[in-house]
Amino acid sequence: MSQPSEPVKGNILIIDDTPNNVRLLSTLLTNHGYDVRGVINGEIGLRAARSAIPDLILLDISMPQMNGYEVCQSLKSDALTQDVPVIFISAFNEVTDKVKAFEVGGVDYITKPFQWAEVLARVENQLKICLLQKQLQMRNQQLQLEIQERVKVETALQMANEKLQGLANQDGLTGTSNRRHFDEYLQRWWILLTDAGSIALILYDVDFFKAFNDHYGHLEGDRCLQRLVQATQKAIDTIAPPHALLARYGGEEFGVILPQADRDLAQSVAQAIQSHVNMAAIPHQKSTIQDTVTVSLGIACIDFTAAKEPTALIAQADEALYLAKSAGRNRIVHYDAAKNS
Repeated sequence: MSQPSEPVKGNILIIDDTPNNVRLLSTLLTNHGYDVRGVINGEIGLRAARSAIPDLILLDISMPQMNGYEVCQSLKSDALTQDVPVIFISAFNEVTDKVKAFEVGGVDYITKPFQWAEVLARVENQLKICLLQKQLQMRNQQLQLEIQERVKVETALQMANEKLQGLANQDGLTGTSNRRHFDEYLQRWWILLTDAGSIALILYDVDFFKAFNDHYGHLEGDRCLQRLVQATQKAIDTIAPPHALLARYGGEEFGVILPQADRDLAQSVAQAIQSHVNMAAIPHQKSTIQDTVTVSLGIACIDFTAAKEPTALIAQADEALYLAKSAGRNRIVHYDAAKNS
């Protein structure tokens, strides 16, 4: 039974214009498990290197037509062969020759006549370095892929979390913010504005909404609330300050938080909401006020020169809304005006 062959230790290209040197080096390296090709001038060497990329090149310096320095420069300027390590072999033993060899891209230098043990040691050393560099490059590529994959996963996770957070803050029927988000948003701005500024709140609901549901049915009641939100959002987008938040406060009741808004601005926003709801012209035959849907609005505004809790603002707006409904509905009542009247 034949023994399995030893794996090839590396592919080496020898470029030397002295056939005897090529023959001796080829024999030595082949006997030590290397796959060796030999050529006798630089032009052929370049073609051989490009046709089958070697793991290592042994390159003579003193050659006619194209010397070893020129061959090395050509190898290093070609993307196919620029990473192949080159060991110069030469009878020149001057420091300037060795320095130039390294300047043009050589990784090592062997002087003639050869010391065979030295040749083997330097060849083996460069191939080990080359192998380690390839392994490092592959590992770096693998790490880059792993990083890219992790970034993709983390991005997808972040998007999923943001979507879940959005759903957790959203009213399922109207698509606007829900009561949970309303409370969190008001508390956050309350903390931000404690030392300076003011905050306003508008609470409003649909006049005679129970009668609307009883007459048109709950599906039409849901559509009414959705159209109401669309009209309100148009008003907010038109006149409200930055960071205004519309939320479904409960049932047919809605709230608009207006950070850094004073009494006059809150009044203007409330009037815009009332106007846009009227323009929506949602039929309401069971209203005792008019034949389209109307809203009653209560406004409260707190200046943070006085220490209060967010519940105080809500309570004031709620009281103003109650007064608006008690006074005949389809109107705007401001808490301060009602309190002082």
